[in-house]
Amino acid sequence: MEKHCPYCNSTNIIRRGNRNGKQRYRCHDCKKWFSKFRIEGAKILLFDIETAPLEVYVWQLQNNNYIHISQIIKDWNIICWRAKWLFDSDIHGACQTPKEAVNRDDGRITRELWKMIDEADILIAHNLKNFDLKKANTKFLLHDLKPPSPFQIIDTLQVARSQFKMSSNKLDYLCQMLGIGAKLNTGFELWKGCLAGNKDDLDMMYKYCGQDTAILEDLYLKLRAWIKSHPNVGLYYDSQELRCANCGSENLNIEGKSYYTPAGKYQVYRCRDCKALTRRRQAQKRDSKLLRSVAR
Repeated sequence: MEKHCPYCNSTNIIRRGNRNGKQRYRCHDCKKWFSKFRIEGAKILLFDIETAPLEVYVWQLQNNNYIHISQIIKDWNIICWRAKWLFDSDIHGACQTPKEAVNRDDGRITRELWKMIDEADILIAHNLKNFDLKKANTKFLLHDLKPPSPFQIIDTLQVARSQFKMSSNKLDYLCQMLGIGAKLNTGFELWKGCLAGNKDDLDMMYKYCGQDTAILEDLYLKLRAWIKSHPNVGLYYDSQELRCANCGSENLNIEGKSYYTPAGKYQVYRCRDCKALTRRRQAQKRDSKLLRSVAR
């Protein structure tokens, strides 16, 4: 989200102190003070959830390929979640209380997560499609919450798998290889402590989840230029200026090479900010006499 002065629309903003509990800002251009920005652009939310394991009956430790539903003692639940708006310094979140953890009650924190996701235009997580989003949706359904407002998604795990051949696509490994941080060291004892309602362990889990969210943002920014099907953030601006489809910047260079489809030739631009390539929608060349191959 691009933050603008509500008086002159400038993005040249200086952060100042608090007044009556509210963060104050001053516009460097028009010199006016304010506490709320005029927000332009997509609301991009990065988030992560931590879940408790199921408790089940088993007869042996090996070759447990099938566990019947009658063997479930206690089902999984959300322990905590953390989320932040892209480029915002605050990491929001909610965690179970010790009593909620012992009772596996995640209703309160699920409703708070729903409110965050409902605000988002674009949702980002690592393994979003197969884990975080499906887990969140499951709890939304169980707690009788309606589907959140429409949003687009970016799964950094799928980006890593589709564009690169790293030795591992785990969040921790990718971030360490790219020099942008690492996850906090934990073990299964932390999860056991949370299930027992230990306050220190719940606080540590909340911190652990927050670190995942922080390095997720750095990973996304590293990968952004490589995301071929990135949601077009230029659609979320009111102006008609040419903007990078990946980051919304107007700071573009014309590339020497054009982009070709079977029926058209398009001007290509390189974003000076995020380095992504983007193209015009209108073709430079579209000849009615141009032939193309038969698809089938």
